[in-house]
Amino acid sequence: MQRIGLNELRKRFLDFFESKGHLVLPSFSLVPENDQSILLINAGMTPLKPYFTGELKPPSPRVATCQKCIRTPDIEHVGHTARHGTFFEMLGNFSFGEYFKKEAITWAWEFFTKELEIPADKLWITIFEEDDEAFDIWNKDVGLPAERIVRMGKSTNFWEHGTGPCGPCSEIHFDRGEEQSCGKSTCGVGCDCDRYIEVWNLVFTQFYRHENGEYTKLDKKNIDTGMGLERLAVVMQGVENLFEVDTIFNILKAVCKITVTEYGASSEKDISIRLITDHIRSTVFMISDGIIPSNEGRGYVLRRLLRRAARHGRLLGIKNSFLYEIARVVLEESKEAYPELQEKWEYIRKTIETEENRFQDTIDQGLYLLEAEIKTIKAGGLDTIQGETAFKLHDTYGFPLDLTREIAEEHGLKVDENDFAVRMQGQREKAREAIRDRGNSAWGGGSVEGLESEGKTEFVGYESFKCESKALHLLIEGKEAPQALQGDRVTLIADRTPFYAESGGQVGDTGYISASEGVMRVEDCIRSSDGKHLHIGIVQKGVLKKGDRISLEIDLKRRKNIARNHTATHLLHKSLRNILGGHVAQAGSLVTDERMRFDFTHFTAMTDEEMALVEKEVNERIFNGERVTVREMSLKEAKTLGAEALFGEKYGERVRVITVDNYSMELCGGTHLSNTSEAGLFKILSEGGVASGVRRIEAQTGPYALEYLKNREQLLKNTAAILKTAAEECPKKAEILVNEAHDISKENEKLRLKIALSGLDEVISSAQVINGVKVISKKYGEMDIHTLRNTGDTIRNRLKSGVLILASTEGEKVNLIVMATPDAVSRGVHAGEIIREASRVVGGGGGGRPDMAQAGGRDKSKISEALEIAVNIASKQTNS
Repeated sequence: MQRIGLNELRKRFLDFFESKGHLVLPSFSLVPENDQSILLINAGMTPLKPYFTGELKPPSPRVATCQKCIRTPDIEHVGHTARHGTFFEMLGNFSFGEYFKKEAITWAWEFFTKELEIPADKLWITIFEEDDEAFDIWNKDVGLPAERIVRMGKSTNFWEHGTGPCGPCSEIHFDRGEEQSCGKSTCGVGCDCDRYIEVWNLVFTQFYRHENGEYTKLDKKNIDTGMGLERLAVVMQGVENLFEVDTIFNILKAVCKITVTEYGASSEKDISIRLITDHIRSTVFMISDGIIPSNEGRGYVLRRLLRRAARHGRLLGIKNSFLYEIARVVLEESKEAYPELQEKWEYIRKTIETEENRFQDTIDQGLYLLEAEIKTIKAGGLDTIQGETAFKLHDTYGFPLDLTREIAEEHGLKVDENDFAVRMQGQREKAREAIRDRGNSAWGGGSVEGLESEGKTEFVGYESFKCESKALHLLIEGKEAPQALQGDRVTLIADRTPFYAESGGQVGDTGYISASEGVMRVEDCIRSSDGKHLHIGIVQKGVLKKGDRISLEIDLKRRKNIARNHTATHLLHKSLRNILGGHVAQAGSLVTDERMRFDFTHFTAMTDEEMALVEKEVNERIFNGERVTVREMSLKEAKTLGAEALFGEKYGERVRVITVDNYSMELCGGTHLSNTSEAGLFKILSEGGVASGVRRIEAQTGPYALEYLKNREQLLKNTAAILKTAAEECPKKAEILVNEAHDISKENEKLRLKIALSGLDEVISSAQVINGVKVISKKYGEMDIHTLRNTGDTIRNRLKSGVLILASTEGEKVNLIVMATPDAVSRGVHAGEIIREASRVVGGGGGGRPDMAQAGGRDKSKISEALEIAVNIASKQTNS
């Protein structure tokens, strides 16, 4: 049997089915599109579900794919066995109501025995016990002996998931030989040992399962097959497991090289080597598909994988960031099939390096806290790490729960996950309370139930700023009303409107609605999920009645300012990609009449030079007066033209494409200028981080940008007047004053230190001797933390042996410092633990090393109590 590499196997499979009339589609993103039921694509057919259900028309009745997949239910087993992994590729051929069992079976056999030249006597077949049709095809058409076709029950050979399409399946197994057998007399296909491994599953979707459990035949039968590429490579390369497959083994060798370890020399180290090898594959592909590390959803899955791999690097002796180096090997092994990895390499590398560095900053403190907790638990004869500790590790030190669980299990302990979940839920609820949820307002974003169904509101606002219409419904406090009187807050639904409803980050229009007997001021316009525009506002005078003929007119000046900012976001997006790199992608936006906010993927703060270049490029496009065109076309045509689509955004069959000459092209449903010159001016107000790997720019255009510059100019004039200098001399004059203030501050610090040290002998003589260790506790008056630390260093050097606990005030703040000499540390003193408890008393927090720790607080009235508690803890530590 010929040995074939993983990349070659992928190509052969897709080429084979292309020759059978299949359309070969590229792998879909790991992020499900319009599917909230799963976080990540976990099977080859998952992204094709809309084609199977009839929700979407497939691009071809025959399709073949190699789909990237991630599964994490068995994540705790990864590394501990050579079978488990989180990332894999799934080969599959699919028929949407065209060919069926005969073609699926005969082509599978042809691919295995002719294309790959797998010996027929190595292959065994399983079928559903009642599927005589499949048996006859395998037996009569393929020519396989009956004894090599094994009938099996519903649990293994019938695919169904609740109600809906379902059907029997047939699996192709490969016999790895007697040497892999468990040796039992009953060993055969279906045994749990390693002899017979399932390679390819052919699912014949021919029934529909109803609520009552009844099965009826489908009019159109489908084929859905799935074969793990890595498992096929194991067979074709004659290796023991997926980690020995050529491309994956190359990654494993890179792990060994960087960590200076030998695979196979230590079972304990092999666990870490395999885990890192697997997790870095998942990491690279997830980041390539736009996922960024976070504490929620798929971003949390990515963070878990990255941080587990980083921690196992620590176990192999790596102290610094290293995963991005191994990621390069993943790129080299996969870039032929997935060229986007090369295109996005810098972004992938930077994302991994940044996340790993963040974890490195906190891992030591987190591990110290966890190890101390484990030590305490074992000393007390207990077996559970409290949920409070697990939550603190997660919230403060970035430890995913499963990492805490994994370390706990290594010590024979468990984690109180129920309490952890309660604390996490509490945190989420607090976060939700801090956010204004517009969806909870009357009719906000939901479907408008209980009303006559007139369909969607016709939107004419792209072409017209006012129109005539009919008041179909009036809603007051969420209930339909026949009329609305002056002063009533009302939601009005019309059959057509020029008012843009908030969507795509653009706010809704405002304006007026007039009837024969009344006028309504529209303060906002939003869209319900069933496509109705909800005009929200107040009746200013008279009365509005259901059924009235009405005139709707938007605030044109405000709409123009919104358009300025919206077109500017497109210019900004393109400029950021030009200046920072192709990894930049929109991660959110808000477009109002006064300003624009643009969130984008990027892992470092922009430099002043980069912001200046971006601002300059956007303004150049504005000053050039470039034409902005709007075209409507099919989604397929738009993508063919290269239009930028927002990641994760749902688009219909027809889309609007906004083009700025030969500069920018994006899919967008918002309102825009007809020429960039109408924006007038673009000014960046701020740039900052809003989440891991996401930056935010706020900017203004047109009259608001001009007003901003006028205010800055006035501010400079006022500052110059205060400094008694010309405006252009302000920086120089300010620098002189700052330097003078700095010199005075340093002089004051010296004086405070001199005063503190003048009573040094008295402080040292006040030392208590507790359990044979000298302990000094001293409260100072006004003294900053830097001076307090210098004072402590001097006292400790004079003391030579003992523990030093100092406190001071600094304005409204409290400063605390604990220091311990080496011999005191050897007696059990830990400054970090002392300060942690003492700082809580003064309403603060802090920590540090065994020999030195500092903290701050807010309650000056409890300094004496904090010092007393610190002394007591030191006493207990030296007595243990």
